[in-house]
Formats: sequence, C-alpha cells, structure tokens
Amino acid sequence: MARVLEIMARLRDPEHGCPWDLKQRMDTLVPHTLEEAYEVADAVQRGDMEDLRAELGDLLLQVVFYARLAQEQEAFDFADVAATLAEKLVRRHPHIFAGERFDSEAEQHAAWEAEKARERAARRGQAQDPPGLLDGVAHALPALTRAAKLQKRAARAGFDWDAPGPVLDKIREELDEVGTEMAAGAAHDRLEEEVGDLLFAVANLARHLAVDPEAALRRGNAKFERRFRYMEAALARAGQRPEDQSLEALEGLWQEAKRAGA
Repeated sequence: MARVLEIMARLRDPEHGCPWDLKQRMDTLVPHTLEEAYEVADAVQRGDMEDLRAELGDLLLQVVFYARLAQEQEAFDFADVAATLAEKLVRRHPHIFAGERFDSEAEQHAAWEAEKARERAARRGQAQDPPGLLDGVAHALPALTRAAKLQKRAARAGFDWDAPGPVLDKIREELDEVGTEMAAGAAHDRLEEEVGDLLFAVANLARHLAVDPEAALRRGNAKFERRFRYMEAALARAGQRPEDQSLEALEGLWQEAKRAGA
C-alpha cells in the first residue's frame, strides 16, 4: 500500500508527474470510478478471479487518487480514509467489538440502520432542515438501484404495500397510462415521465420479491446478448446478416435460440 501511495505522489508531482494525472480533478474522476466499479461487478459475475484481482486494483486506484487530491487540498489523506473506515466498522458492529447482543438478524439490522441514521444526522451538523428518511441515497447510483433504495427507506415509515400483489396492479396501472399517453400523441417529456413511473413500479416489485433490480436486468441483458449472438452466428453460417432478414425470420431464429438454451 505504501508503494502505491508513493507511485500516486510521483504521478501527481507538479514538475515530473504524468500530464494526464496532473490535469485530473475529483469531478473528472467520477466517470472512471463508476466504470471501474462496474468492471469489478462484471468480473464477479463471470467468476474470473484473475480479472477480478486486476479490477479491484483499478478500483483501489480510484480511492488512492481521490485521497491524493484531497491531501493536496489539505482536507484529508489516505490514512484518514482508512482510519475513518476502521472506526465505522467497529462502531457498526457492537456485537463483535463491544459485547452487545442481538437476539435476531432483524434486530441486528435495525441497529445497523439506526447507527447509519445517527451518522447521517451527525454529518448534517447544524443544517436547518430536519433529517429525512431519504437523506444519503446517492444520486449517482444506477437509477433502478436508487429507486429500490428510496422505496426501502420510505417503507420504514409504513409507506409501502405489504405484499407483491398490489405492486403488480400498480405496474398494470402505469403500463395503461403509458398506452394512454402514446394513443394521445403525448410529448416526449410526458412519455418519459410515464415510462419512469412504470420502471419505478417494476423496481418496487423486484424489491418485494427480494430481487436486486440491477442484477435482474444484468441477467436479462446477458440473456438477450446470448440469444442475439446465436442468431448472428446461425445467419453467418449461411452467409447472411441479421439486418437483411425480416422480423418474422429473426423471431424464428430467436425462438430457436431459446430452444437451444441460449
């Protein structure tokens, strides 16, 4: 770790550092950080441990880079980041480090969430607005993940259905509203709003079924990709291309891909 920090300092040296690294700011790093996090998730999903080791290193680089920029601003450094993490882990696990006992996993989870709420309140300091249940749900999260988190927070206040059935009804309602707007020739903004409501309801159904909506959609994406590649390969063997086929022919190949387990 010390060597990594030393290398980062060298890269940011004003006279002899790397031009690309020297021109970076925290805001310019954000897209790279998100990309690296997704690449870690991809390596995990593929079960590629060698790739995962490399991708975790790339993700760690992001943390090191932010810490270096903060150090240059005399805000904090990497040691402060690590110390804050260690303190948080101890504070959030009193049953491990402070002898506290929980009678169930649900009780432990409630204590965890209560501690997180105290931390959010402490970060707010003297802010005039009272803390809200939705505070701290990062705007940079993927939209489906953020939807599920917002819904989970709201559920703590009892603003939630108690079973998946009503959520299905809500999805049908939102789908009908999309159809109504389409039939009326609604403007793009209106259609976007209604489709957003539909996706929000679908994320809510996933939450009620204990399904991670992002993981579910990644799985759906992977399935679509497998089947489409099957179609491309079948057509390529016949010297043909998908774009030259009718929709009916492509649908037939799609069904063939399904039967083949693609």
